[in-house]
Amino acid sequence: MIDKQQLIKRFISYVTIDTESDPNSDTTPSSAKQWDLANKLAKELKDMGMSDVSIDENAYIMATLPSNVEHDVPVIGFISHFDTTPDFTGANVKPQIVENYQGEDLVLNAEENIILSPDYFEDLLLYKGQTLITTDGTTLLGADDKAGITEIMEAMKYLINNPQIKHGTIKVGFTPDEEIGRGAHKFNVEKFGADWAYTMDGSQIGELEYENFNAAGATVKVNGKIVHPGYAKGKMINSMYFATEFINALPRLETPEHTEGYEGFFHLYSIDGLVEETTLKYIIRDHDKDIFEARKALLEKVVFDLNTKFENEVFEIDIKDQYFNMKEKVEPVMHIVDIAEEAMKALDIKPLIKPIRGGTDGSQLSYMGLPCPNIFAGGHNFHGRYEYVPVESMIKATEVICKIAEITAEKYKG
Repeated sequence: MIDKQQLIKRFISYVTIDTESDPNSDTTPSSAKQWDLANKLAKELKDMGMSDVSIDENAYIMATLPSNVEHDVPVIGFISHFDTTPDFTGANVKPQIVENYQGEDLVLNAEENIILSPDYFEDLLLYKGQTLITTDGTTLLGADDKAGITEIMEAMKYLINNPQIKHGTIKVGFTPDEEIGRGAHKFNVEKFGADWAYTMDGSQIGELEYENFNAAGATVKVNGKIVHPGYAKGKMINSMYFATEFINALPRLETPEHTEGYEGFFHLYSIDGLVEETTLKYIIRDHDKDIFEARKALLEKVVFDLNTKFENEVFEIDIKDQYFNMKEKVEPVMHIVDIAEEAMKALDIKPLIKPIRGGTDGSQLSYMGLPCPNIFAGGHNFHGRYEYVPVESMIKATEVICKIAEITAEKYKG
């Protein structure tokens, strides 16, 4: 049995370390404070008896649990990231533990009247009778993805302490900067040495994902001209007004708040404007590769059409691909998804196989030669003050890791 209190203690020790990544930094890791948790994890891996523990100059951590069977078994890996999103503060996280949750509203912060309510977050009702870990309403929690790290660490400890569970060689990898899209950029797949891996970076219990968005980022620069407003007629070009022309030229309902499932979107996430210059930043997402390419082409066309309309080079655009749908790389080796599904069913977990409306390290790693589906880590409402994780989901995720290792060894017994 997984030790519930030990798991909680480990998780809290991780989330109370600030590891927010910084998209404006060119270093790896992007923030020096990520080293605080990285070094802690490397030490803990060594202390628990893992082999070949390494932490490189970019804070990528790898370790090995040697096989305890004599027959050949494919090498499998489990991967999570230790940074947290810059979307919301991860400093001074003060987790709150709610025992035996019964479906009531949870007052996260009475002073600021911040309430976690099942009236708004209906998934809470799935966890009646369970232990929840929440924020205090002023920070995120960091279950994305310190829940995944906790589960991998607890699973390795459990397998080490229970050698009667037979398994092949298992690799563990922890990465920085996943939240800013760089988690796999400097991951050494050859050094890792796994035939396939799983990221423990999903949400609700049962999630099993091998499809994700194709993703790109777009920066639209709108050029204006500033003159004295008292003498501006026929001379001033207010870039902010022109920027609204671009915004309104895109399909209004193809945005995150109006889409679900396989539906893609354009997401305007930043505006920085003055009369002289306005910058719009978008992310473009779609599961379908052809529609994804069409979305990028539409942005280019809008820029062309608006520049033609205003008879001026007012608009400039720069589009960069970020990652692609891992489905293309996982489908040829679908047995790795089947093994995870079998593990869940063996533990009485209903698999929820669905597309990721986002990306993981696994999407990039799959294109780097390491097929890498994604498994639930248990958290909900990531990237904000309403984030929470049921402890029982974390225990189940830990058990799934152990069961995948056991099933893989059994399948290749010969």
